[in-house]
Amino acid sequence: MASDKVSALFAAVFAAAGPAVAEPYLLPTPNVTVYPGEVVKDEMLGERDFGSPALVRIKPATSRAALVGKVARRTLLPGAAIPANAVAEPKVVANGAKVRVVYEQGGLSIAAYALALQDGGVGDVVSLRNIETGLVISGAAQADGSVRIGGE
Repeated sequence: MASDKVSALFAAVFAAAGPAVAEPYLLPTPNVTVYPGEVVKDEMLGERDFGSPALVRIKPATSRAALVGKVARRTLLPGAAIPANAVAEPKVVANGAKVRVVYEQGGLSIAAYALALQDGGVGDVVSLRNIETGLVISGAAQADGSVRIGGE
């Protein structure tokens, strides 16, 4: 008897509230297949309502700004949510490439060339082999593709 009254009370409360309207959960999705190594462009992206964050099984990229200009690390399929870790900053230093190495401190500036021993994006610390001495050095990759070592 008491459970019938409780059930009736819950039914009345939910009926009075009306149907629940879910907020849209919009995420950027590719309009076309984006292959690994390809730079994500704004025109490649659209939006799709996934209904609820609980329905997305990955930690998705939530804005176009988090994707545009990045490089796909894996194939991104049209209409699918894009995992945040499926894109990366573009590499400005390529493994095996001849790279300009710059040391600056005060008024002193020294430039040389070295072979990159790994890929690197802007700000990444990369290892290089000095072409003349064979010594391994490391420095921070710069936007222009050079590597800055030591100094301030």
